[in-house]
Amino acid sequence: MMMKVVAFVLCTEFKQKVDYKVTHNVMKKLIECVPNISEGRDRNIINQVTAEIEKVEGVKLLDVDPGATTNRTVITFVGEPEPVCEAAFRVVRKAAELIDMRNHHGDHPRFGATDVCPLIPVANISMEEVVEYAHKLGERIGNELDIPVFCYEDAAYEPKRRNLASCRKGEYEGLKDRICTEEWKPDFGPCQFTNRVATTGATAVGARDFLVAINYNLNTTSTRRANAIAFDVREKGRPQREGGKVTGKPMKDENGNTIMIPGTLKGTKAIGWFIEEYGIAQVSMNITNITTTPVHVAFEEVCSKAAARGVKVTGCEIVGLVPKKVLIEAGKYYLAKQQRSLGISEEEIVKIAIKSMGLDDLKPFDPQEKVIEYVLEDKNVKRLVDLTCTGFANETASESPAPGGGSISAYMGALAASLATMVANLSSHKPGWDDRWEEFSKWAEKGQVIKEELLHLVDEDTNAFNLIMNAFGLPKKTDEEKAARTQAIQDATRYATEVPFKTMKKAFEAFEVVRAMVEIGNPNSVTDAGVGALCARSAVIGAHLNVKINASSLKDKAVVDAILAEAASIEAAAIAEEQALLKMVEEKING
Repeated sequence: MMMKVVAFVLCTEFKQKVDYKVTHNVMKKLIECVPNISEGRDRNIINQVTAEIEKVEGVKLLDVDPGATTNRTVITFVGEPEPVCEAAFRVVRKAAELIDMRNHHGDHPRFGATDVCPLIPVANISMEEVVEYAHKLGERIGNELDIPVFCYEDAAYEPKRRNLASCRKGEYEGLKDRICTEEWKPDFGPCQFTNRVATTGATAVGARDFLVAINYNLNTTSTRRANAIAFDVREKGRPQREGGKVTGKPMKDENGNTIMIPGTLKGTKAIGWFIEEYGIAQVSMNITNITTTPVHVAFEEVCSKAAARGVKVTGCEIVGLVPKKVLIEAGKYYLAKQQRSLGISEEEIVKIAIKSMGLDDLKPFDPQEKVIEYVLEDKNVKRLVDLTCTGFANETASESPAPGGGSISAYMGALAASLATMVANLSSHKPGWDDRWEEFSKWAEKGQVIKEELLHLVDEDTNAFNLIMNAFGLPKKTDEEKAARTQAIQDATRYATEVPFKTMKKAFEAFEVVRAMVEIGNPNSVTDAGVGALCARSAVIGAHLNVKINASSLKDKAVVDAILAEAASIEAAAIAEEQALLKMVEEKING
């Protein structure tokens, strides 16, 4: 690709045609933040607070839900951890500036202008990492804004502070006496009720699991039946009654507390109700811990308890947005129940989840509007991998400098993984091989992962080209500008070397799945696996050419020598593996 760059830089009539770019990293970490501010009536104040979020690049505001009676607004936004924490800090700062807690009244418990500010893992991030971000955010709020901060839920520093109600006991009115005590002094910020604290109150910063609100549609109009099912499954359960009868009095323990019979689903809250709009009863549930109780597990349990009472669950509706993993986990669960391969496309897995749980029972369910990761995607950005086969070929054949050999090599690697995955899926569903479905499913899943990463590299290679073009276009009038331009060109060139190097390594990984399918896969598809070997070898060699041409312009010879040595080794291994596999294919063809 570097030779194309030089040619176009020298052309005085050059007009950059490339407008494709990478829209996201396949493993981008995402978290959600749901601050609750103590203002639900003054739209001007609410708008000023939410405007702070929209100033932060990389954060998407998903929802603003004001409540006049509670005098409280629930705000939801999502993005990568650092931008989200920055936006959260700005929300707390602006709320402290505009809201005076001395004048606040509302029906909801509260103790600060920004009452709570939980961080929630969405994708590719652990709870432990989210806790670290919550602690850093809380410390910054306490130090820079002089606001008392209590860390709760998973971010709590001691067990008694996990429960938000414990941290907020006495609410704003009790804060003055509480924060001065050793037992309830804030985790961060002032321990005295200063004039500033009198206006801002305190803020609870936490880390918790994602909450899914879901309603189960029943083939009954009976709210009583719906409530009975809700009590069967919700963690709290139902009161134990005298004689075991519904009409019996609730039983008490020695301390006078009602004895409860726990429900079957941890981390859930549920009630039954009748929905006029649909003319049916529903079990309305909040799943507060989708790690302990995944959505599909809750669905199956509600179906089971409903059936025991002669009621059928006809489907369900998810309220609001959900992380993609909710549907992926559900789709894979139902595929496994059918003894079908899990190594199919993400789109197909999501479709299985929607149909299995009846998410489109009452109205259409569009994943592009209901899944957080899909909502965050920039639909206006073009990607090479979204083109048709004809469109991709035409774009490659045009006078545009990209896509070039690097993107084509990555795509050949993706095709190698795709062919091997196809053979695995065919083998998984082959009549007479039913007892081996899981064996081939695991190979198909491995192939899907390799395919997705190589598809990502198709656009990543073009993005690398764009960075080089941008570097060459930097000003070079002064010595400082020349130095900055030279460094930028070197940085971009190194990136353009690393991308095809990644393609080489990832394409070589496809050989493992290809070999398995040549050896144990459906013999009727052995030639497909053989073509996969050809594609993998071509992808490695093609990417190697790009590594060599781009590395030749790097000044750090130690880095260059190390990359070229490893790249040469990978190519040699790819050629040897291809030859070995083709020999095996020929032997199987000839019997």
